[in-house]
Amino acid sequence: MTARLTLVSHHLCPYVQRAAISLAEKGVPFERVNVDLADKPDWFKAISPLGKVPLLRVRHDNADEVIFESAVILEFLEETEANPLHPADPLARARHRAWIEFGSAILNAIGRFYSAADEAAFLHESKGLSEMFPRVEAELAARQNGPWFAGGSFSLVDAVYGPIFRYFDTFDRIGDFAILDGKPLIQAWRETLSGRQSVKEAVGADYPRRLHAFLQARRSYLSDIIRLQAIATPQARSA
Repeated sequence: MTARLTLVSHHLCPYVQRAAISLAEKGVPFERVNVDLADKPDWFKAISPLGKVPLLRVRHDNADEVIFESAVILEFLEETEANPLHPADPLARARHRAWIEFGSAILNAIGRFYSAADEAAFLHESKGLSEMFPRVEAELAARQNGPWFAGGSFSLVDAVYGPIFRYFDTFDRIGDFAILDGKPLIQAWRETLSGRQSVKEAVGADYPRRLHAFLQARRSYLSDIIRLQAIATPQARSA
């Protein structure tokens, strides 16, 4: 039987991961189709107005409807599927949506961090990224009374920040950039999210290798660090 929902995906996209986590948490069966964004197939270009993933293809009345943009996909799933991940209270729900937007801003800052061309730009972007997380730490301190952003219940905010923290698993293997240092609540949240089945299964087993290769190919200051590591590692082993 063909699934009613198809998630058009990319191996590394954190926005795709949000949708995959939401679908898994809701227990909704779906198919997942990965596309090469460096060589977009014609069928993808025909249905993606922005040329981006994720897309959600919805079989409805024997026809396919396509939803684009991760925030819209998440809201559609909230409106149409069981097991809501948003709080019921309108004020709390608005607060969650705001922190999801802040998560998107963090992802933009992460992109600037790993794309910085030289040391000065890298240090500037590293500082800017680091300065975003005290706000998250303060929010957790003020509100949290359980392992998740909302306390005892996994929410869409958790679905958004799981993919964010996954970047740092790779960053930490490259170097000590101290971006999350001194933030114990964030570190605890990060660890808890990393063990959540829906978060783990939102990417393939080869995700760390793929992300490392992607970062190494960026021609950025961070990719220079990775290349220097590759040169130094055999020397370290022989020492």
